[in-house]
Amino acid sequence: MRVALDAMGGDFAPRELVAGAVEAINNLDLRILLVGQEERLQEEISRLVEQKRIERSLLEEKLEIIPAGQVIGMDEEPVMALRKKKDASIVVATRLVKDGLAEAVVSAGSTGAQMAAALLILGRMPGVERPAIVTVLPGKNGPKLLLDAGANVDCRPKHLEQFSLMGSIYASAVLGLKNPGVGLLNIGEEEGKGNELTKQTYQLLKEAPVRFIGNIEGRELLTGEADIIVCDGFVGNVVLKLTEGLARTLFEMIKEELSRNARARAGAALILPGLKNLKQRLDYAEYGGAPLLGVKGISIICHGSSQARAIYNAIRVAKESIENRLVDKLSSVLVDQ
Repeated sequence: MRVALDAMGGDFAPRELVAGAVEAINNLDLRILLVGQEERLQEEISRLVEQKRIERSLLEEKLEIIPAGQVIGMDEEPVMALRKKKDASIVVATRLVKDGLAEAVVSAGSTGAQMAAALLILGRMPGVERPAIVTVLPGKNGPKLLLDAGANVDCRPKHLEQFSLMGSIYASAVLGLKNPGVGLLNIGEEEGKGNELTKQTYQLLKEAPVRFIGNIEGRELLTGEADIIVCDGFVGNVVLKLTEGLARTLFEMIKEELSRNARARAGAALILPGLKNLKQRLDYAEYGGAPLLGVKGISIICHGSSQARAIYNAIRVAKESIENRLVDKLSSVLVDQ
């Protein structure tokens, strides 16, 4: 099993990307193709060897550098950049999947560039109108899937219906959820609520081959019955960024209160283990990357600020998607829609 890692993408590339790759080959049964500027990648690998975080013999067996001299920046127009930078790391990494030299690509670089590379190089699956980003949210009683999380800001009802199908297949195939419930994110639970998009989508989902449980409101995102929350990419991205920011802000506020005086500091010692566990449950790094569903290959999109632990978990998600034949399962269902 081979995973291509765009080692030049993200705020902390290449150091944290290489560190995440090393953690992966230490713990997962796979081979990583590290794509990027060879000299810089060799420097990071040598540093980790000196720190005894990886045995050189294991590197030779499980890690290979694939040279790519260019990088696509976060501020570049994705399609134009792909056309100009044929040797960009995300282009080379995605082409490895297209050519059958890797089974998945992982990147923390420009989301737009990664999506464009997936669409132009891998192509859409037959029957798919719009690929969607599916991301995991930390629900009270288990993980929740949100899609679309930002790939499509303008959607039609048919697109949201396809999102529900792809989300259901991913939940079953990779997360192991049996008969997952699909909820349509809306401003009220009643069938007639919402704008034209949600009203029309509601009617489609009632007839779709998914377990549709109806509309859900924002307050039920993390606590309600729905395992899969469907919405357009504009709303989904706002929800995703809001939950990330809210979790971070709450922990900062708790930390301030627990250090306010001697009594609070004494109490903090008692609840610290529980808070650490809670923080881990809410940390996006523990959930890895977000798969782009609907393209002919596995493409895992990571947070731009991903560090080693998040990269490791994104590679783990890629491995699980390969093992569970996600692309084949999506294709078999979507081609008939």
